[in-house]
Amino acid sequence: GFFSFFYFIQSNLSNVIKEEEGEEDEEVMAAGNDDITMESFDEESQRFTVELEFVQCLANPDYLNYLAQHNYFKEDEFVNYLKYLLYWKDPKYAAFIKFPQCLAMLDLLQNAKFRDELVNVPCTRFIQTQQMHHWAHHFRRRANMVNNTAPKKEEVSVKVEPRAVKEEPRK
Repeated sequence: GFFSFFYFIQSNLSNVIKEEEGEEDEEVMAAGNDDITMESFDEESQRFTVELEFVQCLANPDYLNYLAQHNYFKEDEFVNYLKYLLYWKDPKYAAFIKFPQCLAMLDLLQNAKFRDELVNVPCTRFIQTQQMHHWAHHFRRRANMVNNTAPKKEEVSVKVEPRAVKEEPRK
């Protein structure tokens, strides 16, 4: 569930910081070379999935409010983790994202004032309302854009003559 996912993020946060500083895990160094390759691939795959899910959770204003109310945005490690996650804006990673608002939120979370405001429920309600307005009108705007840029087909008038119906004699 949510808490096991969040615990996994929190427990791996220190590993991410260590990797960024160039430190290596002693357990991995003690393993054989074959184990390192498979274990690294599995760990990278799991890390990719967890980070993808976490980044997409940032599109949820209620989740951001939860993080703010529990003072996660005041922890330097968590703020550094948010900076680290900016690599998701790269198109090769962004292609996996289903909720593009999360990238906008990730950008906004780089600002300390924005993080501080997320404690206020009216702020998160405003964000949520704006997201709903965006999605309510998104498809209409997109359809108009597609219709306006699509090549117009030539109108061909075809005159259809009604066929004469041959009546059969009644018996």
